[in-house]
Amino acid sequence: MTAPDHSHNLRGALLSLAAMGLFSTHDVIVKHLAGVFSPVQIVFFSALLSLPAVTVYILRTRTDGSIWPRNPGWVALRTVVASIATLSAFYAFGTLPLAETYAILFATPIVITVLSIPLLGEKVRMRRWCAVLAGLVGVLVVLRPGQASLSAGHLAAIISACMSALSMTIVRRVGKSERPVVLTLYPILGNIVLMGAALPFVWQPIEGGQFGFLAMISVLGLIAAVLSILAYRLAEAAIAAPMQYSQILWAVFYGALIFHEYPDRATLIGAAIIIASGLYIVLREARPGTSGHHPVLDSRARS
Repeated sequence: MTAPDHSHNLRGALLSLAAMGLFSTHDVIVKHLAGVFSPVQIVFFSALLSLPAVTVYILRTRTDGSIWPRNPGWVALRTVVASIATLSAFYAFGTLPLAETYAILFATPIVITVLSIPLLGEKVRMRRWCAVLAGLVGVLVVLRPGQASLSAGHLAAIISACMSALSMTIVRRVGKSERPVVLTLYPILGNIVLMGAALPFVWQPIEGGQFGFLAMISVLGLIAAVLSILAYRLAEAAIAAPMQYSQILWAVFYGALIFHEYPDRATLIGAAIIIASGLYIVLREARPGTSGHHPVLDSRARS
């Protein structure tokens, strides 16, 4: 067994940190635009403006093959759930404080662990089940049922975490037989078609500066996705994956600086529990012989 390349791990970790910073900036712009536009309109234009770059990527792909999916049912299901996940996340960013939204979205690896049992045949033993239960306790600490009023934004964040987990688990199930181009293209087309169908009901005129912000969402998302992919190529997944939790620091920083949001003690404690649970699941999967599929490690989170 060859020793890990520590320089590659360091560079991969730094690239992953940079990707998470760009994703967080992306979310700040979403939150800003959500004060003017419906999440439907924001998702539609972010997908539409991403399409040219994805088209160039498809044309430059050297491998032969069709863009027609080999697993049309699974790809169609993933397209729908990915659209729901994106729409729900954008709504949550527009209605909840950034730190609170991230704390709930950080539950995604916990849901992936549960879904990997029926969809991947993964065996989850007692220690990971304890981590799952701890993560759910963390979510309850953030939500504070009975003490704080739960809003549609909280529900949207929970739906986004669950749908993102389902989307990533489907990728793990069909990823070996589907071309990456197919898995990249169809969710974007799904956002364009599904959000486009609803767009006439929520349309708001777009001014020049606002269109620039919409374009920035697409650019930042694409650059962050590329950096995330490079990070996973350079570093071990157990090194790159935990970097997503750095977004809570960006949330606190941006929230205070731009939106005058200051997370309360319950949000910080709940986020800490959820992050600890997610880190344990990631590190547990990285141990040889523990997991047959590595569903959390091999998911690229936001990208």
